[in-house]
Amino acid sequence: MDVRNLKYVLEVANLHNITKAAEKLHLTQPTLSKMVKSLEDELGVILFDRSGKYVRLTDAGSAAMEQIRLIIAAVDNLHMTLDDISNLKTGTIKIGLPPVISSVFVPKVVTPFQKKYPNISFELIEQGSKNVENMVLEGSIDLGAVLLPVREGSFGIKPFVRENLAIVVHKSHPLAARTEASLTDLREEPLILFAKGFAMRQHIIEACVSAGFEANIAYESAQWDLLVELVSANLGIAFLPEPLCEKVSNQNVRILPLRNPSIPWNVVLIWNKERYISKCMREFIRFLEDHSLVV
Repeated sequence: MDVRNLKYVLEVANLHNITKAAEKLHLTQPTLSKMVKSLEDELGVILFDRSGKYVRLTDAGSAAMEQIRLIIAAVDNLHMTLDDISNLKTGTIKIGLPPVISSVFVPKVVTPFQKKYPNISFELIEQGSKNVENMVLEGSIDLGAVLLPVREGSFGIKPFVRENLAIVVHKSHPLAARTEASLTDLREEPLILFAKGFAMRQHIIEACVSAGFEANIAYESAQWDLLVELVSANLGIAFLPEPLCEKVSNQNVRILPLRNPSIPWNVVLIWNKERYISKCMREFIRFLEDHSLVV
């Protein structure tokens, strides 16, 4: 039973499609199908129901995938342990994070860390916070940078940013002449939010409900710079984390802090407490302590 083949079969389970998995893994579809069939023959069970457009896990397949994830994690832990014994300051750290966090996290932490440890590389996977949490738990990534709250019992947690959200308005909007705004000022306004799956979107919607109104969502996007462009076109009001507002150079918009109440934007680094923490990961976590933006 080859661990690499197990990873390939797990990719089929994740994508529910042999052809798409083969493309992602740079394999031919017949080769990957043969690997799946070989594992089924070895285990003596059918892992996938192939009768529909998408392959689906059978009951035996679901049970097998749980164990396959554990096997892959154990082998990865073995490699990291042996690397540590060799005292290697090399390796790759896989970090999952939402794009809006990436815009702050990479220049503040990743770039200076790589200057100090040039032999440690990073693989950055951009996903929403909840997806990142799940990826950390299943072991497909090493660390995650996510918004609070998180399932604290499942993770090791290191604070990184404790800030608030600001709003972005068109320069001709009446609010543009103010020095700050409150949520109630936005009761009748068209709002431009991050797409579904982003924790920040849900925080804003819940804050609006707490303020006594439902958010009037006019547009949504997964890219923060597109949100700003939509505001620049006078199509609504957007929300951005205050640290990210420093990157906004569009002359057609104005940025106002939100007060009474504010909406917190608290970012933490998380890792799976049940998994082995490699030397390069420990170095990175220590480095984060010195470069945290939490006051």
